[in-house]
Amino acid sequence: MRLSTRIGLAVGCTVPLLVAASGWLLLHLVARDLHRVEDDHLRRRAAAIAPDARALLRATRNGRPKAADTRERQLFSSALDVGVRVLAPDATFSGGPQPDPSVSLPGETSGPVTVRAGGRSWRALSRPLKGSSVSGTLWVFSPDTADRAQLGAVRRRVVLTALLAAPLSGLLAWGLAGGASAPLRRLTRRTAGLDPRTSAVRLDHRPTGVTEVDELAATVRTVLARYDEQAARTAEALDTARSFSAAAAHELRTPLMSMGTNLDILAGHPDLPEPDRTEVLTDLGREHARLLGLLVMLRELGRGDLVEAEAFRAVDVCEVADAAVAEVRRRAPDAEISLDAPPGLAVHGWEPGLRLLLDNLLGNALAHGRDAHGRLRVAVGVRGTGHQVVITVDDEGPGVPPEARERIFERFQRGPDSAGSGLGLTLVAQQTALHRGSVTVTDAPGGTGARFEVRLPSGTDSGGGSGGGELPGRRDWLIGTAGAAGTARTKRSQSFPKDRP
Repeated sequence: MRLSTRIGLAVGCTVPLLVAASGWLLLHLVARDLHRVEDDHLRRRAAAIAPDARALLRATRNGRPKAADTRERQLFSSALDVGVRVLAPDATFSGGPQPDPSVSLPGETSGPVTVRAGGRSWRALSRPLKGSSVSGTLWVFSPDTADRAQLGAVRRRVVLTALLAAPLSGLLAWGLAGGASAPLRRLTRRTAGLDPRTSAVRLDHRPTGVTEVDELAATVRTVLARYDEQAARTAEALDTARSFSAAAAHELRTPLMSMGTNLDILAGHPDLPEPDRTEVLTDLGREHARLLGLLVMLRELGRGDLVEAEAFRAVDVCEVADAAVAEVRRRAPDAEISLDAPPGLAVHGWEPGLRLLLDNLLGNALAHGRDAHGRLRVAVGVRGTGHQVVITVDDEGPGVPPEARERIFERFQRGPDSAGSGLGLTLVAQQTALHRGSVTVTDAPGGTGARFEVRLPSGTDSGGGSGGGELPGRRDWLIGTAGAAGTARTKRSQSFPKDRP
């Protein structure tokens, strides 16, 4: 049922009820006004004929019949249009319209009352008659025929008005509601053809001045925008899954084939000499570690591509750095790792991502940071400068040549002898971009080794701070992996002195 029809029916049913309620109130008010007018008339008539009634009682009490007859005629002549009844202890005089003498009258009353008998009713007023030699009661009566006729006319008009108000008010409300709902019908027609699955066309709504319609249009636009956002995120998730499968299949082929070859050697040569057997098993362990590392790195890239802005919060970088250094010290007890991180340096970030960034920088330093004597010394620093938090990781290895410093962060970039996955520094670049920061590699301060420096906006900076709330536009680090996998083998041949993971 259309809204205008519902409104028309509602108004058509409500208005007669309101008219009936108003008519009931009007009848009571009219009846009260009529009674007040009639009562005032009775009081005036009672006051005018009271002297004649007392004179009648005195003539009767003194035994003067002729005088009593004369007084009685004067009494009834003065009464005019009201009925009169004079009650004395030894006589009763009545004349004019009044109830039958058999109808009992109320006792003493302070004002007019209604007396009913035989389907008729009268307004009655009593006045005591007292004097030096007389005692009695004067009653005056007025039939309410005229009052009932007027009330009946009012009642009929109220009923007629209610009957006419039902269809007229319903039709009027239906017409007005139809005009008022026209903007809503136009909005319905514009939204009926929108299909977010097949078209990028969205609602183009101009303000109509009708608050409800404009709010509904804004809600529809918001819903469609959320649908587009979720559809885009779903597409990204599907692309990430496809890219993960493609990259994993491509990158795992070589180590799996190598492992298969080694397993064939072990199976086909049960009497293989112990040195050769040990070499094959070592190669199997290395390839297994490489496979495991690659899968872990791909998984972490996927997590970074799919993280939502709601996961970001205030993170103390010094605490994250302390935890990462403690873990590396446990894994590599022979390494000398120093940490300079004053507390209280916070960024608006994703804590697992920041920990992943530091873990990979430290893992890179452990793999490639030994000096010429085989000693491993790594210095980790965290400091605040302006609106940035700066993280540095220094090692004493051979360093990174200037021509390789840009592509070292590309996917699957590693030297021919590297045992890494080629994704460790890619994860560093991904997390840095995710936090709207920058990462560079230079020579270490001592002139030997490499320094990796990450700059992140601090917790109060608008770029990535507590008020940012937005993620960077690039969220395709894993998606691009599939495209990079095809050329990874060629790039690996372009090695440089320091092999990075």
